[in-house]
Amino acid sequence: MNNKFSVVVCAKNEEQRLARALDSIKLNNPDEIIIVDGNSTDRTVEISHQYTSNVIVSQAGGLTWDRQIGIDKASNNLIVMIDADHILAAGDIDSLIKDLNEFAFDMIQSQLCSYENLNLWNAAEEDAWDLIHNISGPRLMIGTAPAVYKKKIFEKVRFDGNVTTKIDDTDFIFRLSQHKEFSYGIGKTKIRQLHFEGFKEYLNKFMWYGYGDGEFIHKHPYRAPSILFHILVRYPILYSFKALKQNKFRAILFFILQGTVRFFGLNFYFLKILFGKKS
Repeated sequence: MNNKFSVVVCAKNEEQRLARALDSIKLNNPDEIIIVDGNSTDRTVEISHQYTSNVIVSQAGGLTWDRQIGIDKASNNLIVMIDADHILAAGDIDSLIKDLNEFAFDMIQSQLCSYENLNLWNAAEEDAWDLIHNISGPRLMIGTAPAVYKKKIFEKVRFDGNVTTKIDDTDFIFRLSQHKEFSYGIGKTKIRQLHFEGFKEYLNKFMWYGYGDGEFIHKHPYRAPSILFHILVRYPILYSFKALKQNKFRAILFFILQGTVRFFGLNFYFLKILFGKKS
């Protein structure tokens, strides 16, 4: 099998983290790097040009569309999606492609581990990863990065205006699941990811997720019970009980906070619609 791969990096105002991510990608000897800049106002584009001539300044208006812009530019049949908060070790991409082939998947996301734990919430997030994410094999829901895709997927499902704008993974994977000829899941390879700085940043992150949950329900109303179960039962109750059984007490805080704040974010989305302020 031809394992040549293109790496697509989408970034906006990432001058503080981008070079570190790109240096780590270079360690993996990519056949091609494509950087899609989301119309940054800092030095992101300048830094990008130090690593590749394939730099696209996008006016599309969001990460979802930017991902597809990079994918369409890629010249290889394997596409690796890496974000600016991911830091790879040498051999990580080859390892993830090996996982893709071993599981016979069409898309595979890596497991996650921390680059650096600076506080309670960072450690809690890593405990949460170990409990619910770092389990290799087929999964109903995975994230969009760090991940490897076979390009043929995008003949049927694309990152475009049909995907909700705030959280690209939920809608993309849901649409992918409608095509039974494709399979996907989590690999054995762990890739390091930077954490958020502290409690305030996690609140903002979960509100963003909740807003995306609202978008998803608005687009797919019949999925509302599933999403509400996920944020009101699975996170604060079922996942917390799993954390309690495995003595990962910090993860309980993480799960309860995420479920609660996502619910507020979801309601905020519909309040904006109610008052005619949908963004």
